[in-house]
Amino acid sequence: MKQPLGVILAGGLATRMGGGDKTLLTVAGQSLLSRVIDRIEPQVAGLALNANGDGARFADACLPVLPDTVDGFAGPLAGVLAGLDWAAAQGADSIVTVAGDTPFFPCDLVPRLLLAAEGRAHLLALAATPRDGDALKSGGRGVNRHPTFGLWPVVLRDDLRAALGDGLRKVVAWTDLHGAGEALFPATPFDPFFNVNTPDDLALAKALARAQIGALSGGTA
Repeated sequence: MKQPLGVILAGGLATRMGGGDKTLLTVAGQSLLSRVIDRIEPQVAGLALNANGDGARFADACLPVLPDTVDGFAGPLAGVLAGLDWAAAQGADSIVTVAGDTPFFPCDLVPRLLLAAEGRAHLLALAATPRDGDALKSGGRGVNRHPTFGLWPVVLRDDLRAALGDGLRKVVAWTDLHGAGEALFPATPFDPFFNVNTPDDLALAKALARAQIGALSGGTA
């Protein structure tokens, strides 16, 4: 099996941040996009960025920029489809997607997703973290699935294209149809799939980054 290609999903509208490109916001002197690239690039055979509009604004990343091929900001699945079409042209079997606004996702994401997809009909799996007790008491699932962090097979790209054409937008509605696996990651000391949606989230990301830098420097930062 070939190593997956990677696709960073950055095609959203960032309405809760007042618009613009969240991935270009900085945390501890480094853009969110740069942090995401540093984490995913060693895990994949090649990397591209899914984003709409003028791709020149991401020139510093030196990545292919893949716009959605579905009109109307159709959500993460549109970015997945753009990535699958790109991967098909590269002769790849699969892609792994990550969100461009999530700077602390696991450095073993790809091997864990591949493991979760073993023995299934398709190379399809989503990352997940445990839910807290209150969520379990309310009758919800035992895990939170993170639909922008997944392993996706190129062979299903036309199926996904048809589903999007029929109006499907919810990621898990499509992955459940195809028996996706789940790669479970711990959510302590914080959820590694924490993403920057609001100014408060950005402040928290900066605090987490400072704490990590302090830990690496022996608490002297």
